[in-house]
Amino acid sequence: MSQTADEPGELLDRLKRGDEEALARLFSRHRDRLWRMVSFRMDRRLLGRVDPDDVLQEAYLAAAKRLGHYGADASLSPFVWLRMIVVQTLIDVHRHHLGAQMRDADREVAWHGCRYPQTTSASLAAQMIGHLTSPSQAVAREEMYNRLAQAVADMDSLDREVLALRHFEELSNGEVAEVLGIQQKAASIRYVRAIKRLRVILSQMPGFFEGD
Repeated sequence: MSQTADEPGELLDRLKRGDEEALARLFSRHRDRLWRMVSFRMDRRLLGRVDPDDVLQEAYLAAAKRLGHYGADASLSPFVWLRMIVVQTLIDVHRHHLGAQMRDADREVAWHGCRYPQTTSASLAAQMIGHLTSPSQAVAREEMYNRLAQAVADMDSLDREVLALRHFEELSNGEVAEVLGIQQKAASIRYVRAIKRLRVILSQMPGFFEGD
């Protein structure tokens, strides 16, 4: 089921008419999901310097300015539309704070008419080694992070993105398909393939499953 079908019909109608109160309700409803996405996608160099809540505040203001555009062409479900604006806001934050360090050609990737911050490999690696807490594990943590980030970066870029969207952002298969502009069946196949590839990668990391 699409996210659009999950939204109250009255709220959708008001959103399409440019009702800012409806936008506020929608944003509040999805705030936790959007916050999780920002935290996951933010470049590790900005941790402690940029608060995800500030990114969401900027994104909300941007959404309010673009509300008329959504009403004119509501081709995206409300959540995916909001997420797209938050992603674009996060890219602007990266450019503002990192400047020349960005290496734009390497730090962004375009899918379905929208550019995304290319921090997925590092973010996936950081999330996956988060369970390593014993002293022996902590010693090898940085080395494992570097190896894992490189291994994930070597995956097919679309498979990697599907994995990030499904496993860490917790989007539905339908939402993943909408975000990436692919069929739901293709998104499902990509996810299964990415999970299998990830298991192979993790099995080759000595100590990763220590203590599990």
